[in-house]
Amino acid sequence: MGRVVVGVAVTVAVATCAVAAVVVGRRVRSRRKWKKVANVVRELEEGCDTRVGRLRQVVDAMAVEMHAGLASEGGSKLKMLLSFVDNLPNGTEKGTYYALHLGGTNFRVLRVQLSGQPSSELEHEVERLPIPQHVMTSTSEDLFDFIASSLKEFIAKEGDGSNISQYRRELGFTFSFPVKQMSVSSGILIKWTKAFSIGDVVGRDVAACLQEALTRKGLDVRVAALVNDTVGTLAVGHYHDPDTVAAIIIGTGTNACYLERIDAIIKCQGLLMTSGRMVVNMEWGNFWSSHLPRTSYDIDLDAESPNPNDQGFEKMISGMYLGDIVRRVILKMSLESDMFGPISPKLSMPFILRTPLIAAMHEDNSPDLREVARILNEIFEIPDLPLKARKIVVKVCDVVTRRAARLAAAGIVGILKKIGRDGSGGITGGRSRSDMKMRRTVVAIEGGLYSKYALFREYLREALNEILGEDIAKHVILKVTQDGSGIGAALLAASYSYSS
Repeated sequence: MGRVVVGVAVTVAVATCAVAAVVVGRRVRSRRKWKKVANVVRELEEGCDTRVGRLRQVVDAMAVEMHAGLASEGGSKLKMLLSFVDNLPNGTEKGTYYALHLGGTNFRVLRVQLSGQPSSELEHEVERLPIPQHVMTSTSEDLFDFIASSLKEFIAKEGDGSNISQYRRELGFTFSFPVKQMSVSSGILIKWTKAFSIGDVVGRDVAACLQEALTRKGLDVRVAALVNDTVGTLAVGHYHDPDTVAAIIIGTGTNACYLERIDAIIKCQGLLMTSGRMVVNMEWGNFWSSHLPRTSYDIDLDAESPNPNDQGFEKMISGMYLGDIVRRVILKMSLESDMFGPISPKLSMPFILRTPLIAAMHEDNSPDLREVARILNEIFEIPDLPLKARKIVVKVCDVVTRRAARLAAAGIVGILKKIGRDGSGGITGGRSRSDMKMRRTVVAIEGGLYSKYALFREYLREALNEILGEDIAKHVILKVTQDGSGIGAALLAASYSYSS
């Protein structure tokens, strides 16, 4: 009997040891698994480092590149394109003005009513119209006649339709394709992008093409301004607030423009502008500096993009790319460990994770991060992800978004430094920054990445305060604007109309 008891005891002990060994083994493997994931996140954080010292280096690099781009064509990664806009709207404009925005498979027609007094809400009507597929690959005459006919129908809807030829109308034309601007109301098409391919327009003045079509359709409408959408954003900002000196678009793509002194634009010496200033379109998406914190994910994304070694700044800060950077990090973590279960083929699909979805995951405040779980399941078919793994994904979203917002802030301060609005200009005799009289400085910002992503906004403002110091930063106001490509174009038509 005693032997039986001893035998049972031994068996139980062996079984217990075996179970303990399995448990310990699992824990060791689990720790190794999480350690690998933690290493991926740690390396990402180190690679995305945007401490204030580095941001100030980016600020200086941006200002230097701006100087170089203003000195000569091709002298910088920043194109620093002349807009010839030297007369921004200020709220005194009066009358009815029109805008056309051609930027893709749809185009928009707008009518804006101005009272002569600044108004926070501009009275306007807008119509969005599809462009037939065959027109996008036809001839110049077909495209611009179609646009002119649509504008004619839009105008005919005013009142009883009998006033279509009563008076000359002024139009702003936003043309979202690469153009070499020749004057405020003319520009040569460099090339088509998107789904357009109309050979006989390339190398021609697109504003003149539209003007000829308007005449053919019997419309007394003058193309008063050919507008870039970023310049349109500055026009809207300046209309509402005359202290607006720059405009930034941070959405799917990104760009910036600002008001520059004519005598600082060395590459256009001899050009006379009545105000002594001109809006410069920076095309800042192409900015590059060795001080930008670049990771292996950025390098791979760039190499696999349709435009490698191009638009480097845009690929780090704009909504088009942030979601895909996050996707690449999740794929790396999946390859390093089995925390996400079997590797989903969808993790290898570029741009499947859009930036609005990373915003939704980043801002998920539920205790169990159920929105994170839902998105990962719907997009990547990764079900039943443990809470610990969901928290890791939120951390990745945070690191990528924070870097983008802080780099955008550095870009903005670079512009302010160039025009002497960063609090550092004219300091002599040992005066401190806080002793200076800092002018109120407004930056107009348009785009969903900024306006709809609260944490992105917070990180950008936080970085602005860190770089400038709170005494200076409190004088820099960031104002959300809307529809620079539409309303902004109509406002510039008002600024450059004969009646004004």
